[in-house]
Amino acid sequence: MNKVFVYGSIALLLFVAGCDDVNNSSIPNYEVSLQLNLATTYPTFRNSVNQFLLFKTRVKVSDRVGYGGVVVCTGLDGNYYAFDMACPYEAKSTVRVYPSSSGLPELICEKCGTVFDVSYGVGYPASGLAKEGLKRYHTMLSGDNLYVYN
Repeated sequence: MNKVFVYGSIALLLFVAGCDDVNNSSIPNYEVSLQLNLATTYPTFRNSVNQFLLFKTRVKVSDRVGYGGVVVCTGLDGNYYAFDMACPYEAKSTVRVYPSSSGLPELICEKCGTVFDVSYGVGYPASGLAKEGLKRYHTMLSGDNLYVYN
């Protein structure tokens, strides 16, 4: 009986650990792969706060920009965050979110008007029709390069 409990516990632990990074989203899974050089190509983005970079199409042949494009931002905590630009309420690659003109750390859907709070990398709706947050992507800073991937 103890072996069943131990093996069951291990299986449950592996299942939970394997699902730790699952991002359930109405946005389909498309490959994301960007390498941004913060020393030469985007020097003003390094050490910034509440700044945005938008990638609706590839800059380099090796780039992959997700379903609706990728928005990379610096949160109020100085960390880098990335989201798919497709609004999860509209769930179309051509209906995107854009930085607010108010200067606040938020993205707004051009069609439904939902406002998404990105100040600390969460991307949850602050107001509007959407009930689901923006699809998030990983970021990793290594030297002068910021990698965005899924």
